[in-house]
Amino acid sequence: MKKCDQTITLAFTGASGAPYGLRLLECLLQSGRKVFVMISAAARVVFVEEQKFALPGNPKACGDLLRAHFGVSEEQLQVFGKEEWFSPVASGSAAPRQMVICPCSTGTLAAVATGMSNNLIERAADVVLKERGQLILVPRETPFHAIHLEHMLKLSQLGATIMPAAPGFYNQPKSIEDLVDFMVARILDHLDIEHQLLPRWGYGNPTDPNRE
Repeated sequence: MKKCDQTITLAFTGASGAPYGLRLLECLLQSGRKVFVMISAAARVVFVEEQKFALPGNPKACGDLLRAHFGVSEEQLQVFGKEEWFSPVASGSAAPRQMVICPCSTGTLAAVATGMSNNLIERAADVVLKERGQLILVPRETPFHAIHLEHMLKLSQLGATIMPAAPGFYNQPKSIEDLVDFMVARILDHLDIEHQLLPRWGYGNPTDPNRE
């Protein structure tokens, strides 16, 4: 495992899309990043339904499980509870400059857009926005109504990146894993993290008529 050279905050909330979040966490750890993880109660329900992966509600037990699952140390992966207000992510003086909420529920989207900060996930996102860091939100909902779109517009105007979980098909995916990797690759691109999850457009594109 590479030495941790950058810290990223990653939050899972209650939208469908647990495979995206879990794969993103795996790739961040493989890249050598240190990751601060937060998981909402609704996200734990989704993880069981979509991944058959039960995450304990206790942050310490959850951290132990995830570290064992990915084979990393406590130095590289830490889990914080929803009211751990003394954690690094709660303050602009210590929070990472990059945060991803994947998947992002429309409830979390609304809370972040209106500055609610009622739990640590919302507070961490608020901190990243106020400190002019990088916030990426990966909503998974369809269709969007006007309130969802208004919240996305407001967050985009504040500097956040709105990246709906909408994988493309031009790389001719053969599996669900390929579709998941498409979205995770786009997130990693925006975090400026190198990866080999799929070929770049124009480099080995199987549908390119000029490709030998």
